Amino acid sequence: MLDANIKQQLKAYMEKLQQPIELVAAYDDSDKSQELRQLLEEIEPMSEKISLRTEESNDVRRPSFAINRIGTDMGVRFAGIPMGHEFTSLVLALLQVGGHPSKASQDVIEQIQQLDGDFEFETYFSLSCQNCPDVVQALNLMSVLNPGVRHTAIDGALFQDEVEKREVMAVPSVYLNGEPWGQGRMTLEEIVSRLDTKSDEKEAEKINQRDTFEVLVIGGGPAGSAAAIYAARKGISTGIAADRFGGQVADTMGIENLISVPYTEGPKLVAAMEQHVKEYDVDIMNMQHAEKLIPAAKRGMPHEIRLANGASLKARTIVLSTGARWRPLGVPGEDEYRNKGVAYCPHCDGPLFKGKHVAVIGGGNSGVEAAIDLAGIVGHVTLIEFGAEMRADDVLQKKLRSLNNVDIITSGQTTEVVGENGRVSGLNYTDRNTGESHHVALEGVFIQIGLVPNTEWLKGDIELSQHGEIIINDRNETSIPGVFAAGDATTVPYKQIVISMGEGSKAALSAFDFLIRNSAE
Repeated sequence: MLDANIKQQLKAYMEKLQQPIELVAAYDDSDKSQELRQLLEEIEPMSEKISLRTEESNDVRRPSFAINRIGTDMGVRFAGIPMGHEFTSLVLALLQVGGHPSKASQDVIEQIQQLDGDFEFETYFSLSCQNCPDVVQALNLMSVLNPGVRHTAIDGALFQDEVEKREVMAVPSVYLNGEPWGQGRMTLEEIVSRLDTKSDEKEAEKINQRDTFEVLVIGGGPAGSAAAIYAARKGISTGIAADRFGGQVADTMGIENLISVPYTEGPKLVAAMEQHVKEYDVDIMNMQHAEKLIPAAKRGMPHEIRLANGASLKARTIVLSTGARWRPLGVPGEDEYRNKGVAYCPHCDGPLFKGKHVAVIGGGNSGVEAAIDLAGIVGHVTLIEFGAEMRADDVLQKKLRSLNNVDIITSGQTTEVVGENGRVSGLNYTDRNTGESHHVALEGVFIQIGLVPNTEWLKGDIELSQHGEIIINDRNETSIPGVFAAGDATTVPYKQIVISMGEGSKAALSAFDFLIRNSAE
């Protein structure tokens, strides 16, 4: 099950166990149960603190297994085999149930421990989902820290009947006490904040006590991370406030064009960026949504950023790097069937459509890559491109056309997503050459038509382009002195990670130059 190298690494990790743990396995007659048995039998001898037994109760999913701390009620459960992106979740669960301390901040740990109530969580994941491990690992940790929290992570592809019954059509999907609770990537802090009703008030009080920054970065993606690092290296007080650290990169699967890094994945890059920022004296304020920019009354004086939780931050210079989000299709049915067949992440949600007919809207690189990936999972893919021809790189188009379960429609304008019984059943499109309307019966629609800048909150306060991008010059200056911008939210061409990093660095250097030329009064 595990190759020799992974076994050696895992055995080294198991030496860190501080408390005895028990693996309690529930099998059936399936091939997957045999795979799970092999995995657990390989893990058991890696430490004298690990024991393995078979589950006696019939009231559990099969195949599944629990990791319990012996002599306590503490534990987590995996329904399925946590390989792929979830292998790290397995390793962390073994370590944390075994007493190895978490790297979460002490404030968050105490907040978890103080939660009052009974919380029975279930998370549906897919092994190809890069966002799922964040949720699985967060809820596993919470179940270790608080006896009132219990968590089961479920491989949706392995429990298709359950997925169909609950109409799970996007992962990660989280249920709390048997009811739908959340979908999509969530950090530990976000989950705890939702459960702790007073968290916003507490956080706002802390933020309001902060001194004026010399550089305040809004946004935690590649541009924001680079700006924070370059500013902090100048020895000036630097803060970074972000909705979620990493931004859209966290939702990106394969990254092959970051120079000097032949291949990485979004979550890995985000973790590396965050670790790099933390090596400097940067005040990181995660889960903070900016709502209003109040420019300084006089050049060199502090600007103000008002946050959604009611707090305010002040800074002599600001770098806006709020990034972008998936562009919606904007047709009837899209919002109604979002997460009920309408999806934006083929890597995350593709396995839930195994053997089914889906469509991909968009013929650029992201759309064609999505269609290629999905073709290996689903029964059939129909790609619909608005233009007369696809815009993806030739190598991608050649690969797509070689697949026998893909249809390509060009000059097609999608007009409606239709559904039955609360889920997608098809879409309508118009042939832009003939004007004829067509219907395609299917069960999933993956939308890949580009990005929208996250700048709505800046309208009226700063100059934006007709597309909502922040207008900047070659020094990343905006229409407000002392306010700079970088990355996908700006008018800079070519929305790429490496370009955003360079633009963020440049914006920070311009902010520093502004500070030394404009003394505070």
